[in-house]
Amino acid sequence: MSRPLPAAVPPAVRALLDADPGDPLADGVTLLLLTVRDDGWSHQAMISVGEVVAVGEDALRLAVWPGSTSTHNLRERRRATLTAVIDGVAYTLFLAVEPCGELETPLAGKLDRFDARVRAASADEAPYATLESGVRFRLKDRDSVLARWREAREELRR
Repeated sequence: MSRPLPAAVPPAVRALLDADPGDPLADGVTLLLLTVRDDGWSHQAMISVGEVVAVGEDALRLAVWPGSTSTHNLRERRRATLTAVIDGVAYTLFLAVEPCGELETPLAGKLDRFDARVRAASADEAPYATLESGVRFRLKDRDSVLARWREAREELRR
């Protein structure tokens, strides 16, 4: 059952995004970034807490690979949907997005930076079942990836 939430970053999502990428809370959590392609169909990208930070009550900042389909779609349509499953709840944030340059770090390389404002949000739970997880991952080179994500997040916060 879906319920509307205030147009803000929900507390559970904020806690996830504020966690260090190596923290057990964030370990393996995948966020889905949905954008709209030129042909009108949706495009799904999987991102991590290493590529998004909360920077205000209703504001996020994203780091996206340059030249990617997501970057193109964000630049063209300036909107996205971000989803995450946290503690049995599927959260959906509808975002108005603005490009805000690039970020470059020694480990992350060059990424495109986007500011996003939450325009609407919802939470979904099934009364007859418990949502146990969303998409999850296991890092192959954990130390290297976590170092890169920490560096990118610090740059996103600036």
